[in-house]
Amino acid sequence: MNRKTLVLPAVVGLLAPVLAACGASDGGSDGSGAIVVGTTDQFVASDDTPAPLDPAIGYEAGVWNVLRQTVQTLMHVPRGGGLPVPEAAESCTFTDTANESYRCTLRAGLEFADGGAVTAEDVKYSIDRVIRIKSTNGPVALLNNIDTIETKGDREVIFHLRTPDATFPYKLATPAAGIVQQDKYPATSPRSGFQVDGSGPYTMAPEVKNDQVVKVVFTKNPRYKGDLKVLNDKVELDLFPDATAMGKALDEKKIDMMTRTMSPEQAQQMLEKPKDDLKLTEMPGLAISYLGFDTEDPAVKNKAVRQAMAQIIDRGQIASEVYGTTAEPLYSLIPSSVTGHTNSFFNKYGEPSTAKAAAILKDAGIHTPVKFTLHYTTDHYGEATAAEFEALKKQFNGTGLFDISVEGAPWAKYRPAEVRGDYAAYGMGWFPDFPDPDNYTAPFLDKDNFLNSPYRSTAAQKTLIPESRREADRSAAAKTFKQLQDIVAEDVPVLPVWQGKQYVASREGLTGVEWAVNSSADLQLWELGRS
Repeated sequence: MNRKTLVLPAVVGLLAPVLAACGASDGGSDGSGAIVVGTTDQFVASDDTPAPLDPAIGYEAGVWNVLRQTVQTLMHVPRGGGLPVPEAAESCTFTDTANESYRCTLRAGLEFADGGAVTAEDVKYSIDRVIRIKSTNGPVALLNNIDTIETKGDREVIFHLRTPDATFPYKLATPAAGIVQQDKYPATSPRSGFQVDGSGPYTMAPEVKNDQVVKVVFTKNPRYKGDLKVLNDKVELDLFPDATAMGKALDEKKIDMMTRTMSPEQAQQMLEKPKDDLKLTEMPGLAISYLGFDTEDPAVKNKAVRQAMAQIIDRGQIASEVYGTTAEPLYSLIPSSVTGHTNSFFNKYGEPSTAKAAAILKDAGIHTPVKFTLHYTTDHYGEATAAEFEALKKQFNGTGLFDISVEGAPWAKYRPAEVRGDYAAYGMGWFPDFPDPDNYTAPFLDKDNFLNSPYRSTAAQKTLIPESRREADRSAAAKTFKQLQDIVAEDVPVLPVWQGKQYVASREGLTGVEWAVNSSADLQLWELGRS
Protein backbone atom coordinates (compact mmCIF):
# COMPACT_ATOMS: atom_id res chain seq x y z
CA MET A 1 0.00 0.00 0.00
CA ASN A 2 4.46 -2.11 -3.42
CA ARG A 3 1.54 -0.78 -2.25
CA LYS A 4 2.18 -0.34 -1.98
CA THR A 5 4.85 0.45 -2.34
CA LEU A 6 3.63 1.82 0.00
CA VAL A 7 3.58 5.24 0.53
CA LEU A 8 3.71 6.02 4.12
CA PRO A 9 2.85 9.50 4.96
CA ALA A 10 3.05 10.77 8.44
CA VAL A 11 -0.40 12.08 7.87
CA VAL A 12 -2.82 11.03 5.22
CA GLY A 13 -5.76 12.63 3.55
CA LEU A 14 -7.21 12.94 0.10
CA LEU A 15 -5.64 14.26 -3.03
CA ALA A 16 -5.30 17.88 -4.20
CA PRO A 17 -3.65 19.92 -6.99
CA VAL A 18 -0.02 19.67 -7.66
CA LEU A 19 1.96 22.44 -9.09
CA ALA A 20 0.88 26.01 -8.61
CA ALA A 21 0.07 26.15 -12.30
CA CYS A 22 -2.54 23.48 -11.78
CA GLY A 23 -4.72 25.96 -9.93
CA ALA A 24 -5.76 27.53 -13.19
CA SER A 25 -8.03 24.62 -14.10
CA ASP A 26 -11.78 24.58 -14.54
CA GLY A 27 -12.11 23.15 -11.05
CA GLY A 28 -11.35 24.62 -7.67
CA SER A 29 -13.49 25.32 -4.68
CA ASP A 30 -15.79 27.92 -6.16
CA GLY A 31 -18.72 25.48 -6.04
CA SER A 32 -18.72 24.67 -9.75
CA GLY A 33 -16.77 22.44 -12.12
CA ALA A 34 -14.65 19.51 -11.09
CA ILE A 35 -13.88 18.68 -7.48
CA VAL A 36 -10.12 19.16 -7.09
CA VAL A 37 -8.12 16.89 -4.81
CA GLY A 38 -4.40 17.29 -4.12
CA THR A 39 -1.58 14.89 -3.42
CA THR A 40 2.18 14.91 -3.14
CA ASP A 41 2.38 11.49 -4.82
CA GLN A 42 4.59 11.45 -7.90
CA PHE A 43 4.18 9.25 -10.98
CA VAL A 44 7.35 9.20 -13.07
CA ALA A 45 8.25 7.02 -16.06
CA SER A 46 11.85 5.82 -16.09
CA ASP A 47 13.99 2.92 -17.29
CA ASP A 48 13.29 1.16 -13.98
CA THR A 49 9.54 1.90 -14.01
CA PRO A 50 8.37 2.43 -17.61
CA ALA A 51 4.75 1.66 -16.72
CA PRO A 52 4.06 3.01 -13.21
CA LEU A 53 0.24 2.83 -13.57
CA ASP A 54 0.02 -0.70 -15.00
CA PRO A 55 -1.85 -2.94 -12.47
CA ALA A 56 0.81 -5.63 -12.99
CA ILE A 57 3.58 -3.18 -12.09
CA GLY A 58 2.25 -0.44 -9.81
CA TYR A 59 2.19 -1.41 -6.16
CA GLU A 60 2.05 1.64 -3.97
CA ALA A 61 -0.68 3.67 -2.35
CA GLY A 62 -0.60 6.58 -4.80
CA VAL A 63 -0.73 4.33 -7.85
CA TRP A 64 -3.52 2.22 -6.42
CA ASN A 65 -5.51 5.37 -5.71
CA VAL A 66 -5.51 6.07 -9.44
CA LEU A 67 -6.30 2.47 -10.37
CA ARG A 68 -9.21 2.15 -7.94
CA GLN A 69 -11.08 4.89 -9.76
CA THR A 70 -10.66 3.35 -13.23
CA VAL A 71 -10.07 -0.41 -13.05
CA GLN A 72 -12.88 -2.57 -11.69
CA THR A 73 -12.35 -5.51 -9.34
CA LEU A 74 -14.58 -8.49 -8.62
CA MET A 75 -14.92 -7.48 -4.97
CA HIS A 76 -14.55 -4.32 -2.92
CA VAL A 77 -14.45 -3.41 0.76
CA PRO A 78 -17.61 -1.45 1.64
CA ARG A 79 -17.40 2.16 2.77
CA GLY A 80 -17.64 1.33 6.46
CA GLY A 81 -15.11 -1.51 6.29
CA GLY A 82 -15.77 -5.18 7.01
CA LEU A 83 -15.77 -8.18 4.70
CA PRO A 84 -15.47 -7.62 0.92
CA VAL A 85 -18.69 -7.56 -1.10
CA PRO A 86 -19.24 -8.09 -4.85
CA GLU A 87 -18.37 -5.20 -7.20
CA ALA A 88 -17.88 -6.33 -10.81
CA ALA A 89 -19.17 -9.67 -9.58
CA GLU A 90 -22.80 -10.44 -8.93
CA SER A 91 -21.77 -13.03 -6.35
CA CYS A 92 -18.61 -14.68 -5.03
CA THR A 93 -18.17 -17.54 -2.56
CA PHE A 94 -15.90 -20.34 -1.46
CA THR A 95 -17.26 -23.62 -2.82
CA ASP A 96 -15.46 -25.91 -0.37
CA THR A 97 -14.97 -26.02 3.38
CA ALA A 98 -11.17 -25.83 3.02
CA ASN A 99 -11.21 -22.34 1.43
CA GLU A 100 -9.31 -23.60 -1.64
CA SER A 101 -11.86 -23.01 -4.42
CA TYR A 102 -13.49 -19.62 -4.98
CA ARG A 103 -16.24 -19.01 -7.54
CA CYS A 104 -17.43 -15.64 -8.89
CA THR A 105 -20.27 -14.81 -11.28
CA LEU A 106 -19.96 -11.50 -13.14
CA ARG A 107 -22.78 -8.97 -13.30
CA ALA A 108 -24.76 -9.14 -16.52
CA GLY A 109 -23.98 -6.54 -19.18
CA LEU A 110 -20.60 -5.34 -17.84
CA GLU A 111 -18.75 -3.11 -20.30
CA PHE A 112 -15.38 -1.45 -20.56
CA ALA A 113 -15.50 2.32 -20.93
CA ASP A 114 -15.10 2.02 -24.71
CA GLY A 115 -18.12 -0.27 -25.00
CA GLY A 116 -16.39 -3.66 -25.19
CA ALA A 117 -17.94 -6.47 -23.16
CA VAL A 118 -16.28 -7.57 -19.91
CA THR A 119 -16.15 -11.37 -19.79
CA ALA A 120 -14.84 -14.11 -17.52
CA GLU A 121 -11.94 -14.53 -19.94
CA ASP A 122 -10.96 -10.90 -19.34
CA VAL A 123 -10.81 -11.59 -15.60
CA LYS A 124 -8.65 -14.67 -16.16
CA TYR A 125 -6.41 -12.80 -18.63
CA SER A 126 -5.91 -9.88 -16.25
CA ILE A 127 -4.91 -11.96 -13.24
CA ASP A 128 -2.83 -14.47 -15.23
CA ARG A 129 -1.03 -11.47 -16.71
CA VAL A 130 0.07 -10.17 -13.29
CA ILE A 131 1.37 -13.63 -12.38
CA ARG A 132 3.09 -14.08 -15.74
CA ILE A 133 4.83 -10.69 -15.74
CA LYS A 134 5.90 -11.24 -12.12
CA SER A 135 7.32 -7.76 -11.68
CA THR A 136 9.82 -7.36 -8.86
CA ASN A 137 8.11 -4.08 -7.98
CA GLY A 138 4.61 -5.41 -8.59
CA PRO A 139 1.81 -7.00 -6.52
CA VAL A 140 2.29 -10.59 -7.74
CA ALA A 141 2.79 -11.87 -4.18
CA LEU A 142 -0.90 -11.20 -3.51
CA LEU A 143 -1.85 -13.67 -6.23
CA ASN A 144 0.88 -16.31 -6.03
CA ASN A 145 -1.37 -18.75 -4.16
CA ILE A 146 -3.54 -19.15 -7.28
CA ASP A 147 -2.94 -22.52 -8.91
CA THR A 148 -5.29 -22.27 -11.89
CA ILE A 149 -8.17 -20.09 -13.07
CA GLU A 150 -11.12 -21.73 -14.78
CA THR A 151 -13.88 -20.00 -16.76
CA LYS A 152 -17.37 -21.27 -17.62
CA GLY A 153 -19.18 -19.24 -20.25
CA ASP A 154 -18.88 -15.47 -20.26
CA ARG A 155 -19.72 -14.82 -16.63
CA GLU A 156 -18.30 -17.52 -14.37
CA VAL A 157 -14.74 -17.59 -12.97
CA ILE A 158 -13.37 -20.24 -10.60
CA PHE A 159 -10.09 -19.77 -8.73
CA HIS A 160 -8.32 -22.94 -7.59
CA LEU A 161 -5.84 -22.14 -4.80
CA ARG A 162 -2.70 -24.03 -3.86
CA THR A 163 -3.42 -23.77 -0.15
CA PRO A 164 -6.40 -22.58 1.90
CA ASP A 165 -6.69 -18.79 2.08
CA ALA A 166 -9.54 -17.10 3.93
CA THR A 167 -8.08 -13.70 2.91
CA PHE A 168 -8.51 -14.36 -0.82
CA PRO A 169 -11.69 -12.23 -1.17
CA TYR A 170 -9.69 -9.26 0.14
CA LYS A 171 -7.02 -9.87 -2.50
CA LEU A 172 -9.64 -9.86 -5.26
CA ALA A 173 -10.66 -6.40 -3.97
CA THR A 174 -7.22 -4.93 -4.70
CA PRO A 175 -6.05 -3.37 -7.99
CA ALA A 176 -3.69 -6.35 -8.33
CA ALA A 177 -6.80 -8.21 -9.49
CA GLY A 178 -8.11 -5.31 -11.59
CA ILE A 179 -9.83 -6.24 -14.87
CA VAL A 180 -8.07 -4.85 -17.95
CA GLN A 181 -8.68 -5.04 -21.70
CA GLN A 182 -6.75 -7.65 -23.62
CA ASP A 183 -6.20 -5.41 -26.64
CA LYS A 184 -4.71 -2.60 -24.52
CA TYR A 185 -2.57 -4.53 -22.04
CA PRO A 186 0.07 -6.93 -23.46
CA ALA A 187 -0.03 -10.44 -22.03
CA THR A 188 3.65 -10.69 -21.09
CA SER A 189 4.92 -7.12 -20.82
CA PRO A 190 3.88 -3.85 -19.15
CA ARG A 191 1.76 -1.24 -20.87
CA SER A 192 3.98 1.79 -21.27
CA GLY A 193 2.90 5.31 -20.48
CA PHE A 194 0.35 6.58 -17.97
CA GLN A 195 -3.03 5.83 -19.54
CA VAL A 196 -5.34 3.50 -17.60
CA ASP A 197 -8.42 1.91 -19.17
CA GLY A 198 -11.02 -0.26 -17.51
CA SER A 199 -14.65 -0.63 -16.51
CA GLY A 200 -14.50 1.28 -13.22
CA PRO A 201 -16.55 4.27 -12.05
CA TYR A 202 -14.37 6.79 -13.93
CA THR A 203 -12.41 7.20 -17.11
CA MET A 204 -9.10 9.00 -16.69
CA ALA A 205 -6.99 11.43 -18.69
CA PRO A 206 -3.44 12.10 -17.45
CA GLU A 207 -1.62 15.35 -18.10
CA VAL A 208 2.07 14.56 -18.53
CA LYS A 209 5.13 16.81 -18.67
CA ASN A 210 8.71 15.53 -18.97
CA ASP A 211 7.68 11.90 -18.37
CA GLN A 212 5.89 12.88 -15.17
CA VAL A 213 2.18 13.16 -14.40
CA VAL A 214 1.13 16.60 -13.18
CA LYS A 215 -2.64 16.07 -13.18
CA VAL A 216 -5.22 13.30 -13.65
CA VAL A 217 -8.79 14.15 -14.66
CA PHE A 218 -11.38 11.54 -13.67
CA THR A 219 -14.70 11.71 -15.52
CA LYS A 220 -17.76 9.68 -14.54
CA ASN A 221 -17.99 6.55 -16.70
CA PRO A 222 -21.52 6.35 -18.19
CA ARG A 223 -21.05 2.63 -18.93
CA TYR A 224 -20.12 1.71 -15.38
CA LYS A 225 -22.16 -1.12 -13.82
CA GLY A 226 -21.12 -2.07 -10.33
CA ASP A 227 -21.81 -1.74 -6.64
CA LEU A 228 -20.49 1.82 -6.21
CA LYS A 229 -22.66 4.93 -6.27
CA VAL A 230 -20.85 7.81 -8.00
CA LEU A 231 -21.85 11.15 -6.47
CA ASN A 232 -20.01 13.52 -8.82
CA ASP A 233 -19.31 13.97 -12.52
CA LYS A 234 -15.64 14.91 -12.46
CA VAL A 235 -12.68 14.96 -10.06
CA GLU A 236 -9.23 16.37 -10.74
CA LEU A 237 -6.26 14.88 -8.96
CA ASP A 238 -3.47 17.47 -8.89
CA LEU A 239 0.08 16.54 -7.96
CA PHE A 240 2.19 18.90 -5.86
CA PRO A 241 5.95 18.85 -5.28
CA ASP A 242 5.52 19.10 -1.50
CA ALA A 243 3.04 19.64 1.32
CA THR A 244 3.82 23.36 1.53
CA ALA A 245 2.74 23.95 -2.07
CA MET A 246 -0.36 21.81 -1.54
CA GLY A 247 -1.31 23.74 1.60
CA LYS A 248 -0.86 27.04 -0.19
CA ALA A 249 -3.25 25.88 -2.92
CA LEU A 250 -5.84 24.96 -0.30
CA ASP A 251 -5.54 28.36 1.37
CA GLU A 252 -5.89 30.07 -2.02
CA LYS A 253 -9.04 28.03 -2.80
CA LYS A 254 -7.43 26.35 -5.79
CA ILE A 255 -8.19 22.91 -4.42
CA ASP A 256 -11.07 21.44 -2.45
CA MET A 257 -9.20 18.81 -0.47
CA MET A 258 -5.68 18.20 0.81
CA THR A 259 -4.42 14.72 1.53
CA ARG A 260 -1.24 12.74 1.26
CA THR A 261 0.91 13.88 2.48
CA MET A 262 0.08 16.68 4.82
CA SER A 263 3.00 17.58 7.07
CA PRO A 264 2.74 17.06 10.84
CA GLU A 265 3.01 20.84 11.22
CA GLN A 266 0.02 21.41 8.93
CA ALA A 267 -2.15 18.96 10.82
CA GLN A 268 -1.07 20.33 14.20
CA GLN A 269 -1.76 23.91 13.13
CA MET A 270 -5.24 23.03 11.91
CA LEU A 271 -5.95 21.21 15.16
CA GLU A 272 -4.80 24.12 17.31
CA LYS A 273 -6.08 27.01 15.18
CA PRO A 274 -9.01 25.84 13.05
CA LYS A 275 -10.24 28.11 10.26
CA ASP A 276 -13.93 28.75 9.66
CA ASP A 277 -13.87 27.72 6.00
CA LEU A 278 -11.66 24.63 6.43
CA LYS A 279 -12.36 21.28 8.02
CA LEU A 280 -9.82 18.77 9.35
CA THR A 281 -11.22 15.24 9.47
CA GLU A 282 -9.40 12.60 11.51
CA MET A 283 -9.87 8.98 10.44
CA PRO A 284 -8.50 5.65 11.62
CA GLY A 285 -5.06 5.07 10.16
CA LEU A 286 -3.35 1.75 9.48
CA ALA A 287 -0.11 3.05 7.96
CA ILE A 288 3.20 2.00 9.51
CA SER A 289 6.83 3.12 9.18
CA TYR A 290 9.82 0.83 9.63
CA LEU A 291 13.47 0.21 8.84
CA GLY A 292 14.33 -2.60 6.44
CA PHE A 293 17.60 -4.51 6.16
CA ASP A 294 19.46 -6.40 3.46
CA THR A 295 20.25 -9.33 5.72
CA GLU A 296 23.04 -10.49 3.38
CA ASP A 297 24.91 -7.18 3.55
CA PRO A 298 28.10 -7.60 5.64
CA ALA A 299 27.31 -4.57 7.80
CA VAL A 300 23.99 -5.93 9.10
CA LYS A 301 24.17 -9.64 8.24
CA ASN A 302 24.71 -10.66 11.86
CA LYS A 303 21.33 -10.33 13.54
CA ALA A 304 23.06 -9.06 16.67
CA VAL A 305 23.62 -5.75 14.86
CA ARG A 306 19.94 -5.48 14.07
CA GLN A 307 18.98 -6.56 17.59
CA ALA A 308 21.24 -3.88 19.05
CA MET A 309 19.46 -1.27 16.93
CA ALA A 310 16.13 -2.60 18.22
CA GLN A 311 17.50 -2.23 21.76
CA ILE A 312 18.58 1.38 21.20
CA ILE A 313 15.78 2.98 19.21
CA ASP A 314 13.54 5.37 21.14
CA ARG A 315 10.26 5.28 19.22
CA GLY A 316 8.50 7.60 21.61
CA GLN A 317 11.03 10.35 20.96
CA ILE A 318 10.71 9.96 17.18
CA ALA A 319 6.92 10.05 17.34
CA SER A 320 6.62 13.00 19.70
CA GLU A 321 9.48 15.22 18.51
CA VAL A 322 9.17 14.66 14.76
CA TYR A 323 5.50 13.83 14.19
CA GLY A 324 3.67 15.21 17.20
CA THR A 325 0.05 14.09 17.37
CA THR A 326 0.16 12.41 13.96
CA ALA A 327 2.09 9.28 14.97
CA GLU A 328 2.57 6.91 17.88
CA PRO A 329 5.26 4.31 18.70
CA LEU A 330 4.95 0.89 17.06
CA TYR A 331 6.39 -2.27 18.63
CA SER A 332 5.26 -4.77 15.99
CA LEU A 333 4.64 -5.00 12.27
CA ILE A 334 0.93 -5.30 13.05
CA PRO A 335 -0.56 -1.99 14.27
CA SER A 336 -2.23 -1.83 17.64
CA SER A 337 -5.66 -1.29 16.06
CA VAL A 338 -5.54 -4.52 14.03
CA THR A 339 -6.68 -7.89 15.38
CA GLY A 340 -3.72 -10.06 16.37
CA HIS A 341 -1.39 -7.24 17.42
CA THR A 342 1.12 -7.90 20.17
CA ASN A 343 3.98 -5.68 21.40
CA SER A 344 6.66 -8.22 20.51
CA PHE A 345 9.54 -5.74 20.30
CA PHE A 346 8.75 -4.15 23.65
CA ASN A 347 8.29 -7.57 25.23
CA LYS A 348 11.76 -8.61 24.05
CA TYR A 349 13.77 -5.38 24.38
CA GLY A 350 11.89 -3.20 26.84
CA GLU A 351 13.00 0.40 27.24
CA PRO A 352 15.94 1.73 25.17
CA SER A 353 19.26 0.69 26.73
CA THR A 354 22.80 1.33 25.52
CA ALA A 355 24.19 -1.14 28.05
CA LYS A 356 22.00 -3.98 26.81
CA ALA A 357 22.81 -3.13 23.18
CA ALA A 358 26.55 -3.18 23.98
CA ALA A 359 26.15 -6.59 25.60
CA ILE A 360 24.35 -7.97 22.54
CA LEU A 361 27.16 -6.82 20.25
CA LYS A 362 29.91 -8.00 22.59
CA ASP A 363 28.39 -11.48 22.98
CA ALA A 364 28.28 -11.79 19.18
CA GLY A 365 31.87 -10.65 18.78
CA ILE A 366 30.91 -7.53 16.82
CA HIS A 367 33.53 -4.78 16.77
CA THR A 368 32.20 -1.29 17.42
CA PRO A 369 31.36 1.21 16.20
CA VAL A 370 29.38 -0.56 13.47
CA LYS A 371 29.54 1.60 10.35
CA PHE A 372 27.03 1.81 7.48
CA THR A 373 24.65 4.20 5.72
CA LEU A 374 20.95 4.44 6.55
CA HIS A 375 19.00 5.43 3.45
CA TYR A 376 15.65 7.21 3.12
CA THR A 377 13.51 8.63 0.33
CA THR A 378 13.29 12.41 0.07
CA ASP A 379 9.93 12.77 -1.70
CA HIS A 380 7.66 9.85 -0.88
CA TYR A 381 6.61 9.90 2.75
CA GLY A 382 6.35 13.57 3.54
CA GLU A 383 8.62 16.42 4.49
CA ALA A 384 9.28 15.12 8.02
CA THR A 385 11.23 12.08 6.78
CA ALA A 386 14.58 13.88 6.72
CA ALA A 387 14.12 15.05 10.32
CA GLU A 388 13.16 11.52 11.38
CA PHE A 389 16.34 10.02 9.94
CA GLU A 390 18.54 12.68 11.46
CA ALA A 391 16.94 11.85 14.81
CA LEU A 392 17.54 8.13 14.25
CA LYS A 393 21.20 8.78 13.40
CA LYS A 394 21.59 10.83 16.56
CA GLN A 395 20.06 8.05 18.67
CA PHE A 396 22.25 5.28 17.24
CA ASN A 397 25.51 7.24 17.05
CA GLY A 398 24.96 8.77 20.47
CA THR A 399 25.60 5.36 22.05
CA GLY A 400 29.11 5.12 20.57
CA LEU A 401 28.16 1.66 19.26
CA PHE A 402 27.33 2.84 15.74
CA ASP A 403 28.81 5.18 13.16
CA ILE A 404 25.82 5.68 10.88
CA SER A 405 25.46 8.23 8.12
CA VAL A 406 22.14 9.02 6.44
CA GLU A 407 21.53 9.59 2.76
CA GLY A 408 18.35 10.54 0.89
CA ALA A 409 17.25 9.89 -2.70
CA PRO A 410 14.09 10.58 -4.72
CA TRP A 411 11.64 7.68 -4.86
CA ALA A 412 12.16 7.05 -8.59
CA LYS A 413 15.78 6.10 -7.80
CA TYR A 414 15.31 4.94 -4.22
CA ARG A 415 12.84 2.11 -4.75
CA PRO A 416 14.73 0.37 -7.60
CA ALA A 417 17.95 0.63 -5.59
CA GLU A 418 16.27 -0.93 -2.54
CA VAL A 419 14.90 -3.80 -4.63
CA ARG A 420 18.33 -4.43 -6.17
CA GLY A 421 19.84 -4.73 -2.71
CA ASP A 422 21.97 -1.59 -2.92
CA TYR A 423 21.16 -0.56 0.66
CA ALA A 424 22.25 -2.26 3.88
CA ALA A 425 19.53 -0.42 5.81
CA TYR A 426 16.70 1.79 4.63
CA GLY A 427 13.44 3.39 5.67
CA MET A 428 10.08 2.36 4.26
CA GLY A 429 6.37 2.79 4.91
CA TRP A 430 3.41 0.48 4.41
CA PHE A 431 -0.26 1.01 3.77
CA PRO A 432 -2.10 -2.31 3.96
CA ASP A 433 -3.55 -3.83 0.82
CA PHE A 434 -6.44 -4.91 3.04
CA PRO A 435 -7.10 -4.53 6.80
CA ASP A 436 -6.05 -8.00 7.96
CA PRO A 437 -3.01 -9.04 10.03
CA ASP A 438 -1.91 -11.29 7.16
CA ASN A 439 -1.14 -8.17 5.13
CA TYR A 440 1.33 -6.96 7.75
CA THR A 441 3.23 -10.25 7.93
CA ALA A 442 3.14 -12.15 4.63
CA PRO A 443 4.38 -9.22 2.46
CA PHE A 444 7.55 -9.10 4.59
CA LEU A 445 8.09 -12.78 5.44
CA ASP A 446 6.66 -14.84 2.58
CA LYS A 447 8.32 -15.74 -0.70
CA ASP A 448 8.25 -12.99 -3.34
CA ASN A 449 8.08 -10.47 -0.48
CA PHE A 450 7.69 -6.91 -1.64
CA LEU A 451 11.03 -5.76 -0.21
CA ASN A 452 12.83 -8.45 -2.26
CA SER A 453 14.56 -9.25 1.02
CA PRO A 454 16.96 -12.22 1.21
CA TYR A 455 15.67 -12.97 4.72
CA ARG A 456 13.97 -16.35 5.05
CA SER A 457 12.09 -17.93 7.93
CA THR A 458 11.15 -21.53 7.24
CA ALA A 459 8.72 -21.54 10.16
CA ALA A 460 6.96 -18.45 8.81
CA GLN A 461 6.79 -19.52 5.16
CA LYS A 462 6.11 -23.23 5.50
CA THR A 463 3.98 -23.36 8.62
CA LEU A 464 2.72 -20.17 10.22
CA ILE A 465 1.56 -18.09 7.22
CA PRO A 466 -0.37 -21.01 5.63
CA GLU A 467 -1.79 -21.90 9.06
CA SER A 468 -3.03 -18.36 9.67
CA ARG A 469 -4.87 -18.30 6.34
CA ARG A 470 -6.92 -21.38 7.13
CA GLU A 471 -8.90 -19.51 9.78
CA ALA A 472 -12.07 -17.91 8.43
CA ASP A 473 -12.50 -16.39 11.88
CA ARG A 474 -9.46 -14.11 11.86
CA SER A 475 -9.42 -13.70 15.65
CA ALA A 476 -8.86 -17.45 15.90
CA ALA A 477 -5.49 -16.97 14.21
CA ALA A 478 -4.20 -14.61 16.93
CA LYS A 479 -1.83 -17.20 18.41
CA THR A 480 -0.26 -17.82 15.02
CA PHE A 481 0.18 -14.10 14.37
CA LYS A 482 1.82 -13.72 17.78
CA GLN A 483 4.40 -16.32 16.77
CA LEU A 484 5.05 -14.46 13.52
CA GLN A 485 5.53 -11.17 15.35
CA ASP A 486 7.88 -12.82 17.85
CA ILE A 487 10.00 -14.18 14.96
CA VAL A 488 10.34 -10.64 13.60
CA ALA A 489 11.37 -9.32 17.02
CA GLU A 490 13.98 -12.07 17.36
CA ASP A 491 15.52 -11.92 13.85
CA VAL A 492 14.79 -8.22 13.08
CA PRO A 493 14.59 -8.42 9.27
CA VAL A 494 12.59 -5.20 9.67
CA LEU A 495 12.38 -2.79 12.60
CA PRO A 496 8.98 -1.12 13.22
CA VAL A 497 9.18 2.55 14.22
CA TRP A 498 5.75 4.22 14.29
CA GLN A 499 2.15 4.00 13.12
CA GLY A 500 0.37 7.03 11.74
CA LYS A 501 -2.93 8.76 12.15
CA GLN A 502 -4.85 9.87 9.10
CA TYR A 503 -6.19 13.34 8.36
CA VAL A 504 -8.05 14.97 5.49
CA ALA A 505 -8.27 18.74 5.09
CA SER A 506 -11.18 20.04 3.01
CA ARG A 507 -12.98 23.25 2.17
CA GLU A 508 -16.47 24.10 3.34
CA GLY A 509 -19.20 22.71 1.09
CA LEU A 510 -17.48 19.46 0.16
CA THR A 511 -19.49 16.41 1.21
CA GLY A 512 -18.56 12.75 1.65
CA VAL A 513 -15.12 13.58 3.02
CA GLU A 514 -15.48 11.12 5.90
CA TRP A 515 -15.98 8.28 3.38
CA ALA A 516 -13.53 9.38 0.71
CA VAL A 517 -10.52 7.76 2.43
CA ASN A 518 -10.83 4.48 4.29
CA SER A 519 -8.65 3.10 7.07
CA SER A 520 -6.27 1.55 4.54
CA ALA A 521 -5.78 5.00 2.94
CA ASP A 522 -7.69 3.96 -0.19
CA LEU A 523 -9.10 6.92 -2.10
CA GLN A 524 -12.80 6.62 -2.91
CA LEU A 525 -13.40 9.71 -5.02
CA TRP A 526 -16.92 8.60 -5.94
CA GLU A 527 -18.02 9.51 -2.39
CA LEU A 528 -17.29 13.23 -2.86
CA GLY A 529 -19.99 15.78 -3.68
CA ARG A 530 -21.00 19.38 -3.05
CA SER A 531 -23.59 20.56 -0.59
